[in-house]
Order: sequence, then structure tokens, then C-alpha cells
Amino acid sequence: MEILGTRSALRVADLAAELDVSTETVRRDLDDLTRQGLIDRTYGGAVRRPSLEPGLSERQTQLVPQRQAIARAAVPLLAGARHVMIGSGSTTMHVSRRLAFEMRDVTVLTHSFGAATVLAGNPAITVMMTPGVYHLGEGALHGGQTLRFLEDFRADWAVVGASGLMPDGASDAMIEAAEVYGAMARRSARVMVVADSSKFDRAFPASYASWEGIDVLVTDTPPRGPLARAIAAAKVSVRVECSAAPPPGTETSGGRAS
Repeated sequence: MEILGTRSALRVADLAAELDVSTETVRRDLDDLTRQGLIDRTYGGAVRRPSLEPGLSERQTQLVPQRQAIARAAVPLLAGARHVMIGSGSTTMHVSRRLAFEMRDVTVLTHSFGAATVLAGNPAITVMMTPGVYHLGEGALHGGQTLRFLEDFRADWAVVGASGLMPDGASDAMIEAAEVYGAMARRSARVMVVADSSKFDRAFPASYASWEGIDVLVTDTPPRGPLARAIAAAKVSVRVECSAAPPPGTETSGGRAS
């Protein structure tokens, strides 16, 4: 359980070597922890049992000042971009609203109906939507068609959210959403994760990017502990924007992105 505090997933073979025990011992212990409700077994390993994340409509009513502040800090970083990919989620919705207000002459590709709707309110923004299977709870499109469509495009920035941020990277509660976020990250020159501090040190099964694959984290509170050290080691730029008037010195940078 201590190891799962720093990693989102464990493999039986790795644990056996690290703890100097047999794989049979590891499997028995993982089965015991599963029966206690502490972990979920996966093929060849285990993950920490995630807390259930509420649907998009409920999340949109939570932490609104923090998410508005994150959007306020995120959009200026996109200045000069001609093509942007935006993932689904409550924080990215706030970013989309801010982008629609502040930017022009940009093409935005998204799988989120909510993001497309608010962006379309600005006639100087071209909005492209992916195909795919519609997920009612998230108001977004996912699946193989979505992933294949994204492979035909490249963007200056990918802006994505996360359900959890751990020392090994960003993850999401929905496997389908994580697949789309990962595809957007791979097809973009730079990757921005927008997530409030309630996502810190929370692990979810669907990992979509390590910190080495992320350029900027925009959040409302500076990360601490192992998470902060992992972010700094990957040279990720961290932009902190408080919901109140930001005090001096709240912006830190690992030097990877300005």
C-alpha cells in the first residue's frame, strides 16, 4: 500500500523482485488486499481502488472559483497557437469559455459537446468535432473512431484534464476518456494539464501521460511531497492561480515551458 502511494499500478513480477519474495506470495497478498477492499486486481498486478468520480453535470457545480482561476491562467499560455485540441471535463469547459472570450483565428478540435458549444459562440474560432460513441454522463465522444480521427491531425497544444495526479503522471477515472487524452497529447507539440488540487495524490486505473510527456500543469495550489518532486524532475512548468487575488510568488516553473 505504501508503494501504491507513489505509483498508480503494480506488477506481480516487479513486486516480487523489489520485496525479494516469490510471485506466489505476492499474488496471495494482493488477493487478501482485494478482499479487504483496498485494491483492485488487474491482469498481472493491481491498482489502488479509485474513488468514484461524479458525472460531469455534478462536477460543473463544484470548485467553480478554482476552475475559473485555472482557466484564467491557462488561456494566455495558448497565445499564438493556431490549432488546439481540448479534452472533455469540467475544468477544460472553463478553459473553453475563456478561450472563446479571449482568442480568435484559431482552430479547436474537441470531442466534448459542451466545449464545442461554447467555442462556437465566437465566429473567429473554427470548431472541429471528432466522431465517436457518445457518452451521456460526460457529454463527449470516445472510442476507436475518435482515436483514428485524431491521428490525422497535429496541434500546437493539447489541453486536457485529469481525475488524478500521481508521481508517475496523470490518470482518469474513465478509460475511454484517458485514451482520447493520450491521443491528443501524442498529436500535439505541447501538452497542458489543467486540474485543481483535489486531484493531487489520487490514483485512477487509466493512466494517459507521464510527467515527461507533459509540458505545463495549471492548478490552484502548489503540489507538495513526492508529487512535487516528480513534477520538478520532469521539468514541467507549474502555473499556480488562486481563486482569490494571487499573492506574489505563487507561480513556479520547472523550466520546460515558459
